[in-house]
Amino acid sequence: MTAGTHSAVDSGPDEPSVDATAAARRGVRTGLAGLAGAAANGLFGFLLVVVITRGYGTVGSGAFFTAVGIVTVTAAVCTLGAETALIWLLPRRRLGGRGDAARVLPVALLPPLVAAVVVGLVGVVAAGALGPRLLNTGEGGTSLIAVSFAAVPLVVAMTLLLAVVRCVRPIRAYVGVQSVLVPLARPVLVGLAAVAGGGVLVGLTGWLLPAVFAVLVCLALVVGPLGVRRGAALRPERADWSAFWRFALPRAASAAIDASAVWVGVLLTSMLAGPADAGVFGAVGRYILAGQLAMHGLRVAVSPQLSRLLGRSERAAAAAVHRQLTVWVLMLSWPVYLLLAVFGLGFLELFGPEFTSGATAVTVLALAMLVNTGLGNVQSLLLMGGRSGLHLTTTVTGLLVTVSLGLWLIPGHGVTGAAVAWAAGIAIENLTAFGCARAVLGQPLVDAALLRAAAGVVVGVSAAALAGVIVGGRGLPGLVVALGVLAAGCVGLSTMPDVRWFIRVTMRQLRGDIEAESAAAGATSTSPKGR
Repeated sequence: MTAGTHSAVDSGPDEPSVDATAAARRGVRTGLAGLAGAAANGLFGFLLVVVITRGYGTVGSGAFFTAVGIVTVTAAVCTLGAETALIWLLPRRRLGGRGDAARVLPVALLPPLVAAVVVGLVGVVAAGALGPRLLNTGEGGTSLIAVSFAAVPLVVAMTLLLAVVRCVRPIRAYVGVQSVLVPLARPVLVGLAAVAGGGVLVGLTGWLLPAVFAVLVCLALVVGPLGVRRGAALRPERADWSAFWRFALPRAASAAIDASAVWVGVLLTSMLAGPADAGVFGAVGRYILAGQLAMHGLRVAVSPQLSRLLGRSERAAAAAVHRQLTVWVLMLSWPVYLLLAVFGLGFLELFGPEFTSGATAVTVLALAMLVNTGLGNVQSLLLMGGRSGLHLTTTVTGLLVTVSLGLWLIPGHGVTGAAVAWAAGIAIENLTAFGCARAVLGQPLVDAALLRAAAGVVVGVSAAALAGVIVGGRGLPGLVVALGVLAAGCVGLSTMPDVRWFIRVTMRQLRGDIEAESAAAGATSTSPKGR
């Protein structure tokens, strides 16, 4: 073990080490690529929802979102947690022809693909019975269900191969496929289907086709680094199976819950309130998930680094990375959710007047997501630390709250009831995960910098929102005014010497120009000891 590693291990929560600060700097620098991908994913994802809602209306979009929900939830279940296990294990293996990383491929790919084929076939056979119950649209519903289940093996393969790309290639390769290729192709193909007069089934086919391209590109990207063409052993050892699935199986259920998120609400709403309400809830969910893209983008980039740090028991460094990235997540996500909470009506008007009934749902869920993003990627800390069992406990708790409240509230309150149920599940899951992560790491996950950032964002965005409401109400005019005030405020702040100095230092830090010693000195001033 190197001296640098010793310093990271020996550092207590009151003394950030040079390694901890350097790790945080590398994490944020790597996270910029993830943020860029998240921005592209969010833009194209929003465009896709506009295409679906404008092209198919509330009933058609409800059927479309329900079909996508079936694919997403079923594929997440069949993946068996293997995608997260790959991200946890591959950074700890050696790449290349003489490495042992390639041995993980059969272990990770075969069981999920077999499960996906079996479940897909069963779903296709049962489509006739499931269609009327989920969609209530006759033969069209049966065809949608059948195609959805038939696509499950394809989506599982894409998910697993993307996880491998994320570990063995630079982050830009993963971002290029997951955040640009797939989300860009989907609105184009679905839009062409809608313009040509194709029904929901044709549109769903357009949504699925980019997964085929993604699988082919991922295969080309992973062969070289894993050394498959240079004699790398592909036959796994018994220890490979036990190590991989001991981590993956507890993650299987929580991965399904994580991936399903909004789709559980869509499916429940479709069954209990009808396709029209499901369409509105699906549109609401797109806005809610869009605000989370910053956190997802940073998690994509940093999870392998957290796995390496926690694998070496460098908990202080891992906590430093988490705190640094949580500040960025908060500053990027909270303005979105605060504006959504106030101007939900204006945002939904972009989809059409028939979607504005979900305004209250947007407000409820936006407030819940302030809790989610404000706590940071605590789930990643648990997973990359090998505590998939604890993560499963938190996600199951959140799901039970969501489903139980949904069954009670949706029949009488429709979209708003679904939103309240999901919001309660989000808050409880994340607060529980935060407590578990804090106990496992034994390091502070919140510091003064995070609290200052939260206060600044709330004050600034609230002032802009208040001006918008006074001038133009809570619809599109008020939203435009609030955005204008917020933009003017940001420009004004950028002219202040202290703010400009902070931006310059941050950008130099992200580029890696600051020496570790200087960064460590700056970090110490914000440590618990210095507060």
